[in-house]
Amino acid sequence: MLKLGIIGTGTIAHQFIQAAQLAGGYELSAVYSRKKETASQFAQPYGDVALYTDLEAFVNSTLDVIYLASPNSLHYQHALTILQAGKHLIVEKPAFSNPREFSHVVEVAKANNVLILEAARNYHEANLGLIADFLADKVIYGASFNFAQYSSRMKNLLDGIYDNAFQSKMSGGALVDLGIYEVYAAYKLFGQPSSVRYTADLLPTGVDVSGSGQLVYKDFHVSMIVRKNAQSALPSEIYTDQGTLVLNHIQGLQEAKFHGLDGDVKTLPLKAIRHLMLEEAQAFAAILTNPKEYKEIYNHLLTTAQQVNETLTLMRQDANIRFEADL
Repeated sequence: MLKLGIIGTGTIAHQFIQAAQLAGGYELSAVYSRKKETASQFAQPYGDVALYTDLEAFVNSTLDVIYLASPNSLHYQHALTILQAGKHLIVEKPAFSNPREFSHVVEVAKANNVLILEAARNYHEANLGLIADFLADKVIYGASFNFAQYSSRMKNLLDGIYDNAFQSKMSGGALVDLGIYEVYAAYKLFGQPSSVRYTADLLPTGVDVSGSGQLVYKDFHVSMIVRKNAQSALPSEIYTDQGTLVLNHIQGLQEAKFHGLDGDVKTLPLKAIRHLMLEEAQAFAAILTNPKEYKEIYNHLLTTAQQVNETLTLMRQDANIRFEADL
């Protein structure tokens, strides 16, 4: 049983705990927050959980793995503290602000003989794997990925208040929050792109509230739309020599229909989703419990996470989005 610690007391941390409980193999043991009241309120639904306001004491307690869901720009320093204490790390996407941070963290993890895993849930979804299998005998002509989700922080933004999600100093913006799902899906289905482009609608803080981009491959490209200032019901589509595959979403995929060139429409038999984060929680538990057995899978996940981080950084640079962490 993996003794689990939590840094970050937002909704996403609750969701990961729920997924970990469904997955089995985890025991929630401790929660860290700068304020004891915040930690206590967060941990209240989970019974007997140790509460910490001292980060060093928290990371040096008897934990096996820590799930990190602090604001994006804090991931780097928190990760170094966790890894140097000899604890495995699951870090919520986006893991780090740029490749320089990511590379250093990987070095520290190796030096301390611990593992680091980015929680990008759609990469672990069985349904996305089924889509990859379905496309295996087809020639890809291109794809259009769409992820528009109206942010709960838009009211503040429209009032001129820029929360962490829209701050350069906090490594925020639409691309790294929503676009990362599209990039991970592209890596799962098509591999690493040869080049990238991104055009952004920038806020006064220097980060994007929305944008459009392209992932360029040898014989096709993937178009991306990301928006935090609007809600969209548009699906994502993949174009092939045999027809068009329509996906209801690029993460949390629940429906896929293939529209053949002959007019026939086939519904793919996808699996029901119990919890959006369950499959990644299961995958991480297996890797952390049996690291030798899952070494190849772990190395693949780590390499992909670093490549995705590089891709997102290149897209940000193309749109002139600079984080304070880049300086």
